Order: sequence, then structure tokens, then C-alpha cells
Amino acid sequence: MQRLPNPVRLVVYWVGLVLVRAGLIERERARRATTLAWPRIVTGLARMSKSAADVAMVGAAIGTGAIAGVGFAAPYWGMAFALGGGLASGTIALVSQAYGADRSAGQAVRSSVVCVIVLTLPVAVLFHTYPSALIGVLSDDPNVVALGADYLEVVAFGVPFAGVNLIGSRTLVGTDDAWTPMVVRAGGAVLNIAANAILIFGFGYGVVGAAIGTVLANVVVTATFTTGFTTGSVPLIGAFPVTVAPFGTYLDGATIRRLLRIGMPMIGKNLAWRLGEFPLLAIVDLFGTAVVAAFVVAQRVRDLLNTPGWGFGLASSSLVGQELGTGDETTAEAYGREVIRFGVAVYLVSATLVAVFADPIARVFVDNPTTGTLSVAVTLIYATCVGIVFKGLSRTATGPLRASGDTRWPFYGQVLGYVVALPLAYAGATTQLGLAGLALAIVTLMAVPAAVNYYRFWTGKWKAISRGYRPATHADD
Repeated sequence: MQRLPNPVRLVVYWVGLVLVRAGLIERERARRATTLAWPRIVTGLARMSKSAADVAMVGAAIGTGAIAGVGFAAPYWGMAFALGGGLASGTIALVSQAYGADRSAGQAVRSSVVCVIVLTLPVAVLFHTYPSALIGVLSDDPNVVALGADYLEVVAFGVPFAGVNLIGSRTLVGTDDAWTPMVVRAGGAVLNIAANAILIFGFGYGVVGAAIGTVLANVVVTATFTTGFTTGSVPLIGAFPVTVAPFGTYLDGATIRRLLRIGMPMIGKNLAWRLGEFPLLAIVDLFGTAVVAAFVVAQRVRDLLNTPGWGFGLASSSLVGQELGTGDETTAEAYGREVIRFGVAVYLVSATLVAVFADPIARVFVDNPTTGTLSVAVTLIYATCVGIVFKGLSRTATGPLRASGDTRWPFYGQVLGYVVALPLAYAGATTQLGLAGLALAIVTLMAVPAAVNYYRFWTGKWKAISRGYRPATHADD
């Protein structure tokens, strides 16, 4: 494994090196996983930093009410990623297996774009038309509802673009290129943060400025992906490893059925995560605005800590899918098992570092300790650091399941996680259990899906399921 100067790449490299020397990962598999994972981690850090910046900027400009309002709008905005990311699970499964078998994946990409637009457009219309009613489901604080509705009404325009961007990103990762989507999407995140700073502080647009920045960045990213896939390259970025004929067939029934068969359970899993956030936020609202703001801060920290899963989950999907495409189930399982070890180790390192610096991290978001938000945020960050290690196991164990088309169990695990976590949070809000109940809910919400997903991977049944989706069984262009 060569010397790697990028800071994220260095951390991943050294963790992998330790595991290689301990005999837990084979060197070549560690190298390939590192090559695919670190650009996705950088992408995740950039994009989640954008979300964190949204919260920090509106908090600095307006106060905890704005933090709560944007936090209540976040699960609605997350619907774009629930739908787009779930469908993109089908995309990466078909693309990676086709790539491993040296087959074209153009039809899978075109059909994925059609499906994601059909899924996300009605959602965007709903968010733009009824923002106050939707935020009002979660809170009865008129200031919080007004701020959240202002944000949601504008950010709704970005929902279809965010879904299409996930298709583009997963297509490239499925063809062993994680660098290009990193550059494109991280660049979009940097643009987003810069636009937010100008619109929020320069023009005084507040939460609306944050929403406009998000929409603008997603439009630019979509335009960049479209240019790259149709022309083969993008100025300043370079050549794309795969091109897609823009005037080919889009509505191919067989391909759409395969995409939906793989993607719908993952959409269900993602929706379970997002829909489950609504009752959880409603319960958190019972604690009061200060705790809501602290919980939103902990969620942003969770999202940043979860970025290794962007890399290792997709690296696992791509590498496992490519081996399945050649029919080598033994090597596919080895990749899946070793990437799980690799990813969890990286999660453990990052969670430990954040736990050590929990107080100064919380102060980035909360500049007035007298509100009580700061101390609560630190407590919830500690709980997040415990739970996120389980989230790492969940994300990496999902990779082989997604690559094989065995995508129902992640959905089951996510639903079960909320079944356990919601009563704990409610007990915290209504009994003497207090904040401890909310902290336990944060941990169990990540631990339960981890147990379910890893059990399914351990059974090995996903390998048999993959045989129904391989290029030898289905033509793909």
C-alpha cells in the first residue's frame, strides 16, 4: 500500500495497515477497500459539514429556534436521500455486477434516473405546498414552525436533483471510481457552504438563505454529472470512466423491475429511518426547545461520524458485487467480512476522538451555555459516540446485502430499531428516567439494526439470492 498524503486517506490507510499486520484483513483487499472508501468518506464529510454548517450558521444568526426549525425540516429533506439512496442500491448492484462481468450498464443508469424522478417529484410538490402543516406535525412552537416551514418550502425544489445525484454517484462507485463523485459532490458541498455564508450573513436571508444554498448546490452537481456521463468528461475534473447514451431506452420494463425489486426494500429501510425520526422528534419536543436544539446538534455530529459508512458501505457493495458478477462467491464473502472489520475499526477510532472533544464540539453550535442546551448536547454526543460504532457495523454489513440484492433485512432491522428506541425516548420525556431515556434511545436505534444486518450477512443466504440478479441471467443493455 503506497504512501498517501490526504489526511482522511492517511487515517484509513493506517487503520488498514494495523489490521493487515494483525492478520484481520488481506493486504490487497485492504488496498482496494481503501482506494474506494476514502473518497466517499471525504464526500460524506463535505456534505455533512454542509448540514452542520447550516445548523451552526442559522443558530448564530437567529438562535436555538432556528436550530430546532431546521432540525424539524431535516427529516423531510432526508426523504430525497431515502428514496434516491434506496433506488440507487439497485443501481449499484446492477452496475457493479455488470462491470465485474465486463457488460454495459447504460440501461440500468437510464432507468434509474427515470425511476428516481418519478419517486421524488410528488414529494417535492408536497413539501413546497404544505410546509407549515408538515412542520406543525412535530412542534406547536409558532416560531419554530415558521422557521422550519420557510426552510422546507424552498429546499423542496432540490429534492429531485438530490435523488438524481445519488444515481450518478453510485454508478461511478460501482465501476471502481470513487474519486470522481468525491470531487463533484464535495465541490457541491463547498459551494453550498459558501452560498449559505453569503445569503445568511451577507443578505440576511436566514433559514431561507440556507435552503437556497442547498438547492443551488444540488442543481450544479446534477449538471456536472449529466455532462460527464453524456460527453465522457468535465472541465477541471477530467474523464468519466463510463458514459451513458442519453437517447437510449429509458423505460425498459425488465430493468425497472430489477431495480425496484432490489431498491424497494432499501427505500423501505431508508423511509423507516426517516419516518421514524418524526415521532422521535415529536417526543424530543416534549423535553422543550433547548433539548430539541441539543438533539439536533447531536444528530449533526452523528451524521459526521457516520461518514466512514459512506465509504466502506459502498466499497463493500462494489467489491462484493464485482466478485458476485464473476460467480466467485468465496472471494465475495471474504471482501464482505474484511470490509466490515475495516469499517468498524475506523468508526471506533473516530468515535473515541469525538468523545474526547465533545464539549468544544458542542460549543461550535451553541454559543450560550446558560440556555442549558450545551450540557445536554454534550451528554447526547457521548451517547452518539457509543451508538455510532454499532452504526458502523450496520452500514458495512449492509454492503454485501445490497450488492447481492438481499435488501429486505436492513429494512426489518431499521423498523425494529425504532420499535425499541421510541418507548425509551418517551419514557425519558414522561418519567424520572429523563435524559437517560433519550440517550438510551440514541444508542439502541443504531445497535438493533446492526445486530439484524450482521446476522443476515453471517447466514450467507445473500449469496444464493445474488444468483438471480447476475449478468449471466439478465442482459443489461
